[in-house]
Amino acid sequence: MPDTLSNTALDPVELTRELVRCESVTPVEAGALTLLADRLAPLGFRCERMDFAEAGTPDIANLYARIGSGGRHFCFAGHSDVVPVGDLSSWSIGPFSAELNGGYLFGRGAADMKGAIAAFAAATAAFLRRRGPDFGGSISLLITGDEEGPAVNGTVKMLKRLRERGEGIDACVVGEPTSARKFGDMMKIGRRGSVNIDLVVRGIQGHVAYPHMVDNPIHRLSKLIEALVATPLDAGSTHFQPTTLQMTNVDTGNAADNIVPGIVRARFNSRFNDLWTSTSLIAEFRRRLDAANDAVGGNGLYEMTARVSGESFYTPPGELSDLVAGAVREVVGVDPELSTTGGTSDARFIRTDAPVLEFGLVGESMHKVDEKTAIADLAALARVYERVLDRYFPVS
Repeated sequence: MPDTLSNTALDPVELTRELVRCESVTPVEAGALTLLADRLAPLGFRCERMDFAEAGTPDIANLYARIGSGGRHFCFAGHSDVVPVGDLSSWSIGPFSAELNGGYLFGRGAADMKGAIAAFAAATAAFLRRRGPDFGGSISLLITGDEEGPAVNGTVKMLKRLRERGEGIDACVVGEPTSARKFGDMMKIGRRGSVNIDLVVRGIQGHVAYPHMVDNPIHRLSKLIEALVATPLDAGSTHFQPTTLQMTNVDTGNAADNIVPGIVRARFNSRFNDLWTSTSLIAEFRRRLDAANDAVGGNGLYEMTARVSGESFYTPPGELSDLVAGAVREVVGVDPELSTTGGTSDARFIRTDAPVLEFGLVGESMHKVDEKTAIADLAALARVYERVLDRYFPVS
């Protein structure tokens, strides 16, 4: 084993602090990936920047780092980009100062998910110090800068490049902050799909005092909304909660008190389970809207457009979930719940290439003011990831 490898250790807390200090709000890289590559290269990783661009979207920097060229390939995946800090005056500490206080590390990205990235690196360093570079397989880190943004120039295109050169992944853990109340209590074996619907309802504008001369599109929209939400879409499935529908916006652009608007725009989001595909769910929305529209003599006076963020998916409980759950149990004595709750993540892209699940820090503060993670949890997460590698690459 090379001396440089045997002497290379990474502290997950200090590396998290360094990463948090990089102000990598999507789509800005801010040195986070350069820093990570600098820490991984001495371990023997081949570090490759995969930067992508597409018209109408921000240019994005990504990092793919791999050690080993044969055997089974285990991938840690995550994102170095973070959401904006919001109202800076609401923070009790600088969002990028990475301060330690009361047993916590504070800062934007501490929980979501620079802490997990640091734990990936620290776990791999510890594993390689013990096992050396000839451990019988390959380990990679696939880190995007586009998870919190459009997710166009990140994980999707990185995976495409790997496929094009015949580089497959056999198993993947995404470091999203999945723990709910205490570290280790939950992992995600899937996610609901997400679709956004835009509605436009047209009527006839006019004076509110002459209702016989107007056709109020807000009244018409109210009937359409009732048709959408009156009957549950389903009761849930074996691994998923019931499909939800939430209105997120209604807008007429009308500031006057005495005008009935001629048009109203509305938007809603649906998080859907594995009883639906985006295609079948959109068709159900249209069926309900058409029935309600016909009932009030709408004559097709609504328009609907859909934007799909991702399909629902899950990795059936089995080898990968057992492996990670076993590692959690060994390190912290907790049996994680297998869940599909929460929002979307880049696991929705990886699932077509390899079995994938998500496990990471407590997510209670993610995207909030004074985002933080427990210092003890960072150390525990690194140990869990190290045990995952031990279990995935057993000594022959």
